[in-house]
Amino acid sequence: MKINDHEWMEKLSSMAASSSIVDSSLYAKYDVKRGLRDIKGKGVLAGLTQIGEVQAHTQIGDDESEMGPGCLIYRGIDITEIVQGFMADGHSGFEETCYLLLFGRLPDKSELKRFQKLLSSYNSLPDDFVHDSILKLSSRDIMNAIAQSVLSLYVLDDRAEDTGIPNVLRQCIQLIAVFPLLVVYCYQAHAYRYGNKSLVIHSPQPHLSTAGNFLHMLRHDSKYTKLEEQLLDLALVLHAEHGGGNNSSFTVHVVTSSGTDTYSAIAAAIGSLKGPRHGGANVKVVQMLEDLKKNVANWDDDRQIENYLIKLLNREAFDRSGLIYGMGHAVYSVSDPRTLILREYIAKLAQEKGLADEMRLYEKVEKIAPEIIGHERKIYKGVSANVDFYSGFLYRLLDIPPELYTPIFAMARIAGWSAHRIEELANGGKIIRPAYKSVAPRRHYIPIKDREKASFL
Repeated sequence: MKINDHEWMEKLSSMAASSSIVDSSLYAKYDVKRGLRDIKGKGVLAGLTQIGEVQAHTQIGDDESEMGPGCLIYRGIDITEIVQGFMADGHSGFEETCYLLLFGRLPDKSELKRFQKLLSSYNSLPDDFVHDSILKLSSRDIMNAIAQSVLSLYVLDDRAEDTGIPNVLRQCIQLIAVFPLLVVYCYQAHAYRYGNKSLVIHSPQPHLSTAGNFLHMLRHDSKYTKLEEQLLDLALVLHAEHGGGNNSSFTVHVVTSSGTDTYSAIAAAIGSLKGPRHGGANVKVVQMLEDLKKNVANWDDDRQIENYLIKLLNREAFDRSGLIYGMGHAVYSVSDPRTLILREYIAKLAQEKGLADEMRLYEKVEKIAPEIIGHERKIYKGVSANVDFYSGFLYRLLDIPPELYTPIFAMARIAGWSAHRIEELANGGKIIRPAYKSVAPRRHYIPIKDREKASFL
């Protein structure tokens, strides 16, 4: 009997999958660095950059190093120094971080003021864009909606294909300025269409910071505290850049090297960041902790917390993935500097919101989880909490919907993506094309009359 279309597609899917699997032993045979990382997890050197640097080793000699506290550097300046600088001065840090990443140095007071004014001048969308491109074509996934909106902006740019650096810089600054609008409006359209919520669209205010404008546009009453603005601004700074090797920034380099336009390169980066292995983990951390709270009766009992974490690793709890979300990083092992900074400042907001007990629970899990992972799993390096562990909790403290956690990441990382696009254009000339070795057996073409009929037809 003839199979139906559904069964046929299942058979085809199985055939497509089985014909695509490469014998895993061949990767070792041909010394292929899967994921562009060696056996110790160190990234294959694929390029040079002056924009950002991620370090996890401490130099102890000319040719020797050992695992040390993680270090994140923007244009040669340690992220800890940057944060301490703008926090002590009391001004928002994201705008000066954008300036630093784009132009290679910190602005003086007049330069920063002029740059902020430039961002404000671009902080608007074309007439009817919100209605025609965002509300009318709302998406079930907000990251996809943002990418769609970025590609729509291409249509409205008379010089969209001009890849000269002056024009690309103009495009990048415009995208940095409008990203908060795209994120908020795409969420509002999603909430209205799929969540049956009221549709409230606030226009941005030119005198507000990027973080302040985001909270103003997101909240129906536009109200927020100075501490809330300060901590969202801090999160944007910490997520703005992470070296050229992270998946989405590398995507920008790869796509830019083909000679394509800015909007296509940024849309590709958004698609990369959307993936749960890159930008989506902070939502999972919050959901995991919510499940822990339901299953651990006494939050002060380390033993109960340990038992729950062991169940996570054994695929017996939460989503049964075998993962403790927010733990571990491709580079950092001893510590993620962004985690240390966030933890210090989040404690203040947790206290203000009456959630100090929950903050202590996060700190307990941060301490216990690496010990459990080290005991239960064979690992080649240490494990520590990454930035996702606390960023999701921060966004929850700010009453930001989970659907926006990854889009906020994109709203920050557009600064780094822009800098990497300009860097590739300034130093490029060759399309990025790594080698893939074919391991398929050689065969010959068989005339269709001589082929055997498929067994499942």
